[in-house]
Amino acid sequence: MNEVIKNILDRRSIRQYKDEMIPKEILEQIIEAGTYAPSGMGMQSPIIIAITNKEIRDRLSKLNAKIMGKEDTDPFYGAPVVLVVLADKKIPTYIYDGSLVMQNLMLSANSLNVSSCWIHRAKEEFETEEGKEILKSLGIKGEYEGIGHCILGYSDSKVEAKPRKDKYVYYIE
Repeated sequence: MNEVIKNILDRRSIRQYKDEMIPKEILEQIIEAGTYAPSGMGMQSPIIIAITNKEIRDRLSKLNAKIMGKEDTDPFYGAPVVLVVLADKKIPTYIYDGSLVMQNLMLSANSLNVSSCWIHRAKEEFETEEGKEILKSLGIKGEYEGIGHCILGYSDSKVEAKPRKDKYVYYIE
């Protein structure tokens, strides 16, 4: 089987992580792959915030949990790395562009034996004052909307693929 297709078929969303940091050189490869995602008219509307600092990671986790309404949980499932994808709302394709970055991040992580999961509520996080302050502290200016969090780490569980649903594909021949 083609290596790219095998990678796509093998990737799973992981929700249990070991307490082990990803080496920087591996993380940089994953992030670079994210920057090569297609974007509408090549405008590259997304940006990626790479969080490996535990204090900031935990702060964002608490904010995410609060938005979710479950303040006693870690929505990042113990993953040591959080890649936040945001995109410039002035570009009409920004949601699609950011979604493609998320997919590239998850597929490239899997190809390097790093587990991942897409976590929502980035939009709501970066609409709060605390979220806006994080962007400001990084010197990020503009109309950015949170698309998602790509959490990364080494899996502490095994997940099997669910069978594909009936009538997933319709052919017109």
